[in-house]
Amino acid sequence: MVAVHAVVSGQVQGVGFRWRCLQQAQAIGVCGWVRNMPDGKVELWAEGEDGPVQRLLDWCRQGPRWARVDRVEERRVTPRGLGSFEVR
Repeated sequence: MVAVHAVVSGQVQGVGFRWRCLQQAQAIGVCGWVRNMPDGKVELWAEGEDGPVQRLLDWCRQGPRWARVDRVEERRVTPRGLGSFEVR
């Protein structure tokens, strides 16, 4: 089990980023959350098996069709044992 805290910057609000991230996370079995930040970035907590978490981060580097991802800052953190993925 691994966990990653990430901040995604670029044109990532108002383009369906959080909802598509939710769909991606649920499809591959990753738990955690995603939310908009006041500065226009999106914050993400993802935990699960290493492979699925990395696939979600790979998706975040692209985002949905209308997004423009400039940067994904990520750091490994201690898993919290979350049981689902949610939009906050």
